Amino acid sequence: MVIVLSGGGTAGHINPALALAEELKRRDHQVLFAGTPQGVEARLVGQTDIPFTAFEASGFNRRHPASLAKGVAKIARSTAKAKKWFAEVKPDVVVGFGGYVCIPVARAAEQLGIPVVLHEQNSHMGMANQFLSKKAAAVALTYGECAGQAKGAGRVTVTGNPVRRSVAEASRAEGRRMLGIPEDDLMLLVFGGSLGARSINDAVVSLKQQLLGRPNLSVVHIAGPREYDRVAEALALTEDEKRHWQLLAYQDRMGETLAAADVIVSRAGATSLAEISALAIPALLVPYPYATEDHQTKNARSYVEAGCADWLADDQLAGAEFAAKLNRLLDDGQLRAQMTEAARRQPTVNAARNLADVVEESAKA
Repeated sequence: MVIVLSGGGTAGHINPALALAEELKRRDHQVLFAGTPQGVEARLVGQTDIPFTAFEASGFNRRHPASLAKGVAKIARSTAKAKKWFAEVKPDVVVGFGGYVCIPVARAAEQLGIPVVLHEQNSHMGMANQFLSKKAAAVALTYGECAGQAKGAGRVTVTGNPVRRSVAEASRAEGRRMLGIPEDDLMLLVFGGSLGARSINDAVVSLKQQLLGRPNLSVVHIAGPREYDRVAEALALTEDEKRHWQLLAYQDRMGETLAAADVIVSRAGATSLAEISALAIPALLVPYPYATEDHQTKNARSYVEAGCADWLADDQLAGAEFAAKLNRLLDDGQLRAQMTEAARRQPTVNAARNLADVVEESAKA
């Protein structure tokens, strides 16, 4: 089969698409990608061997009506371009992962009678997916609670959020060797997304002496490139302290880093949660409070209700509850074991296979 994947805007849309691509290629399908020329998808897909075709697409600002007209015109032009492209590559199915670029690509497929499958990573459906779900052959979800938003779809199913094999198959031993952390140490991993999170950084820095006072605790703290210098100055780690507290601006090898951890403090973005879930690491989640429709809080609550993690609102980080919740995770091995077992019951580890099955079935229908 020839399968076109499309998504844009954030890495949260692209990473699960690339995870699906790995599974589809393993099944001997030809995979193509449609995205915007300047978006993060152009860079991320460009690092793979997947052919990439660019289409212009943009959102609009409700306060500026002219932006709506421009956005609609771009979508119309890109829809026409996508139809011509489809006449050449002849896809059997198109899979959209969210972002404005999915609209012209999926509309072109609809007009040509090509089935469209959508994947939603968050607990609240994005605008593009909500709009396109009305005519989609199938909608695959990470969280079942947003099924009611997929109105009109031919099939709605929970597949989980696909994770790339480099993360899902990472080993604890390999991660510990890479980081130089003894096997019998308890490892706390702290990160706030690709750019970092100031509130999380500040909260962890405030617990420096308490954390360093714990025997056999190793902290790996990914502060983010924008935050690194400020956090390094605030921590002022001595050479001896650096043996127990690794401060990084970023980490390219997140699979191994996650696999090495015993406890994680992080945001609750779709990709971060999927990767934490795939490796079944106990976590304290701090949702980004300004995410669209507050979807990170909804993501976190769903994961916590499944017994896989604990969570805390961002505006509570400066209080005593953050230290209490973190210390409980670090101290209670039974609680961590329960969270790990609950995470292993989630569909994430098989999400790429589950979604690939839905794609194949939709193409053959």
